[in-house]
Amino acid sequence: MSDTHHTGPIKTPGQLFWVSVASFVIPVFVIIGLVTYVTANPKPGAGATNVQAATLARIAPLGSVQVRDANRPLTEGSVVYANQCAACHAAGVAGAPKLGDKAAWAPRLTQGYEALLTSVLKGKGAMAAQSGGEYNDLELGRAVVHMANAAGAKFAVPQKPAK
Repeated sequence: MSDTHHTGPIKTPGQLFWVSVASFVIPVFVIIGLVTYVTANPKPGAGATNVQAATLARIAPLGSVQVRDANRPLTEGSVVYANQCAACHAAGVAGAPKLGDKAAWAPRLTQGYEALLTSVLKGKGAMAAQSGGEYNDLELGRAVVHMANAAGAKFAVPQKPAK
C-alpha cells in the first residue's frame, strides 16, 4: 500500500472560513435578488392584455339584483318569443319544435298548457330553465301560448290576476 496523501482545494483554515461564509452569504443575496425581481412590477396574468379589466373580471360578483316595476304592463307573447325563444325555436336547434310546425307540436300540445309551462320554467332536454330571467313566469306563459297557438292550439292568453 502506498502512503498517498489526499488533499482538497481548501488548504488553510482561512480558506475554510471564507468558503463557509460565501456558501451562506451568496445564496441569501441570490434569494433577495429573485424576490426583488418578482415583486418589483405587477405582471399581467397569462393571456391578459388589460390587467385592470382582468382583475375586475376575477373579483366581479356572481349575481346581481335587479329592481323592476311590478306594475309594468305585461310583455306580449310574440315579443317574449322573439327575444327569448326564437334563438332555438325559429331554427329547430337541438330538437326544439319550430314555431308553427304542427307535427312537431302535436304530442306536446296533448300534455296541456301547464305541462308546457312547467317545461319552460324548469327546463327540459336541451332547453335550460327560463324562470328568473328578464321575463316573469306569466310573460313566459304568454310566449308558450303564442308558440302553441301558432301550431293549432286554442290556449287562452294568461292575464295578471286581479287584486
